[in-house]
Amino acid sequence: MVLGLRQNLPQFVLLVAVNALVGGMLGQERTVVPLLGKDVFGLTGYTAGLAFILVFGLAKAATNYVAGTWMDRFGRKPVLVAGWLVAIPVPLLLIWAPTWGWVIAANVLLGISQGMTWSTTVVMKIDLVGPARRGLAMGFNEAAGYAAVAVTALATGFIAQAHGLRPAPFFLGIAYAALGVGLSTLAVKETRGHARLEAAGHVARADGRHDHLHGGLTNWQVFTQTSFREPALSAASQAGLVNNLNDGLAWGVFPILFAGAGLSVSSIGILAAIYPAVWGLGQLVTGGLSDRVGRKWMIASGMILQAVALAVIAVVDSFALWALAAALLGAGTAMVYPTLLAAIGDVAHPAWRARAVGAYRLWRDAGFAAGALLAGIVADALGVRAAVWVVAALTALSGIVVAVRMYETHHRPTAGSTPAVSRTGGSNG
Repeated sequence: MVLGLRQNLPQFVLLVAVNALVGGMLGQERTVVPLLGKDVFGLTGYTAGLAFILVFGLAKAATNYVAGTWMDRFGRKPVLVAGWLVAIPVPLLLIWAPTWGWVIAANVLLGISQGMTWSTTVVMKIDLVGPARRGLAMGFNEAAGYAAVAVTALATGFIAQAHGLRPAPFFLGIAYAALGVGLSTLAVKETRGHARLEAAGHVARADGRHDHLHGGLTNWQVFTQTSFREPALSAASQAGLVNNLNDGLAWGVFPILFAGAGLSVSSIGILAAIYPAVWGLGQLVTGGLSDRVGRKWMIASGMILQAVALAVIAVVDSFALWALAAALLGAGTAMVYPTLLAAIGDVAHPAWRARAVGAYRLWRDAGFAAGALLAGIVADALGVRAAVWVVAALTALSGIVVAVRMYETHHRPTAGSTPAVSRTGGSNG
């Protein structure tokens, strides 16, 4: 058993493909479901219409946390397979839903499934590559997932334009679920042994940071360190929450904003796809770049860029300018998303890394729920554009918190301190 990207390339590529399918399950909703609420179920209040994102975020956040514990206890693969089994009913419920309550139920299941499957693919890639290529691994993981979100959002927009909002767009979800179950069951291999191998050869930072974060922490200690106490972990957790707060806004409010300006469903689908497309593909660059230039300032500047993009969306009123702002929002998110996960991996000890990732992802995906609730309340009271302005301000504030509280987490081993990466002393690759 060996750590490293080259040494584990077949499994790594397979896990990239599996996470693309995970992203596709989310992408089937990005264009169509907000319009279903408005046009099929006749929802008029923003708060009520965004309830599907609220329950998705709560379910995913809670599942992220327990999934980390399950991965440490039972292994990675069983959690991955179970998550895919939970996903199977989601597209069927969306196709057959006679009331909005069925859509809410589908999103509870989708949140549980995403919490199990996406968390597991993150941890499995971190397990395989070791410390030297952690940012690159997260870049590929998140790029695959969000590129699939974008492609599926675009495809469902065109399918809905041609064939209606139901059932045709959700046939893609049925195919994704079938492939996900098959690949995860038959081809994916367990990676918990790689984490144990890294833990056995774990080398402390030369500057003495997080020496106190040894391998024997309880679940509660891991949660409190990740959430509140440890500066880098807690700064990353709040940034993740705010990042997904503005993603919840983009998912639930942007299609309605664009539709109100008279755009067609296919045009809305294009705008809904630009943001995750730039986000997804950009991570192929930003994940690896953070391995070279560090984590802190990529995260802080990415949050500020997101805030600027949201402010532009709130001001302008044309397809071209919205497309430009969506691309800027995607670029800022690409700077932040894999880098936050890499920072968590930098600080967390391999023995409790899965639980730290779970705690971080709990806060991050609680942002979906917070974004849906905040955007709905503000939009109902003051209008859609006011909701965008409020989230832009919170995003800028989050970037400032990172700049002030987070230290640089990426540690380059000094000469003579190269971590052990295999039972025979191989390199990280």
